[in-house]
Amino acid sequence: QEAKPECRGKWYLPAGRMEPGESIVAAMRREVKEETGLECEALTLLALEERGPAWIRFAFLARPTGGTLKTLEEADAESLQATWWPGDPCALPLRALDILPLLDLAARYRRSPPHPPTLPQELPCALLCLRLLLAFANDAGDLWVLLGTAGTPHLPVVACGMSPAELRGGLRLPVLRLLRDCLPSDPHPGPLGLLGLQHQAGGAGGGDGVCFNVLLSIPPSSPRAAPPEPHSPAFRWWRVEEESLRGRILQRL
Repeated sequence: QEAKPECRGKWYLPAGRMEPGESIVAAMRREVKEETGLECEALTLLALEERGPAWIRFAFLARPTGGTLKTLEEADAESLQATWWPGDPCALPLRALDILPLLDLAARYRRSPPHPPTLPQELPCALLCLRLLLAFANDAGDLWVLLGTAGTPHLPVVACGMSPAELRGGLRLPVLRLLRDCLPSDPHPGPLGLLGLQHQAGGAGGGDGVCFNVLLSIPPSSPRAAPPEPHSPAFRWWRVEEESLRGRILQRL
């Protein structure tokens, strides 16, 4: 139950801002403790919400591991109290309705997980960037993945800019720009899905960036089509022959 003057008395999921030098999961656990009195363990990342590089929100499914629910006698600037609510959340005066899709995601994940548990990996990154697993699969079951050719072959990485236009544009824009630069026709990729992310608070050189590993696909033009030839020598398609890896990528697609 919120204590902030602008929404005092209304209800919401535990939420808050990360602090400098804090990991994503540590921030989530701290906010839950401050606002509910409970210790918790993150089970999986449920959703990533973004409005460009300047506003990113991570939504987790977690389970309680200790502590006691905060009561009105323990009210402070963080929250008034916390409770387990078994009924329709819309029966409460909510701070905002944006938590309803997250509750639905959590319920569906608990019934039948659509993806493996996904948690941030403790790896340094100096920038806010996206690493792309761009796949091309045809109806015959052939699969290719786009690789960068500079140095050791690698998955393409694109950094998010911080100009006013890029801050407003969303994380999808730099991905589309890279695809337009390397593929011959204007690509229309399938929806971006988050495979995972890496972040290390105060990483290399004091950097505190995040790298999102995203999966997207280019639809085939015909049943047995091959991927469009890149018009930049900086990229090439790699055909995935190893059955286990091929099967896992196709399953995630």
